[in-house]
Amino acid sequence: MSPLLSVENLEIRTAGRALVSGASFAIAAGERVGLIGESGSGKSLTALAVLGLLPETVRVSGSVRLDGREVVGARDRDLVALRGRSVAAVFQEPMTALDPLMRIGGQVGEVVRRRSLRDGMRLARAEVEARVLELLQRVSLPEPERIARAYPHEISGGQRQRAAIAMALACRPKLLIADEPTTALDVTTQAEILGLLERLVRDEGMGLLFISHDLPVVAAVAGRALVMRGGELIEQGPVGMLFDRPAHPYTQGLVAAARAFDDALEAAL
Repeated sequence: MSPLLSVENLEIRTAGRALVSGASFAIAAGERVGLIGESGSGKSLTALAVLGLLPETVRVSGSVRLDGREVVGARDRDLVALRGRSVAAVFQEPMTALDPLMRIGGQVGEVVRRRSLRDGMRLARAEVEARVLELLQRVSLPEPERIARAYPHEISGGQRQRAAIAMALACRPKLLIADEPTTALDVTTQAEILGLLERLVRDEGMGLLFISHDLPVVAAVAGRALVMRGGELIEQGPVGMLFDRPAHPYTQGLVAAARAFDDALEAAL
């Protein structure tokens, strides 16, 4: 069976400089994969290449096959059908993904309507509103009726991120890309969002590409991890193996830093 996502020899260049070089990996349907690396390593660029959302000033070569369709070199209008149905994304800062002038319920409802139209169905207003409340409940938002009436600035950062996840769920994608979705949140809310994502991806049978600079965070939601540095994939394998037997010095440093942080935290407690 072909993988849901297959990336082969991906190269991203701008102004004669390589930002990502020779990246190759695959994600099977329902598989949860983490992409780890420091800021500027090329993680988010790789995700945007999968989504076909890189700017025209960036040159992309290699192959990105998503749900049987080639993304590299495809026209944007030909990729519209893939976005939402095959892949959806949750980004680091939900305020950039949410319309500040539109109520949360209206934003989730717009995704519900568009997805239903793609499926050949036209939902009545009451059906859309019921589906919106169901989605807000699924992402564990308190008082979903109140949240649906609220504007993004009227709810907390963690609640905004849950609303963004609800919008992604409304698409019913085969692959969810989560790009640093917990970085802007406090530690307690981070743990809640990670648990929510792990449960939703498992329950929906979605594939997951989870992007982070934090190896322990990736270990909480992914079974396999890819390590990226300087635009290159330097190591990949099961998360447990990377923790126990990291081969590359950079991965060894990530593991050592994570263990040192855990030790310092335990000492402080």
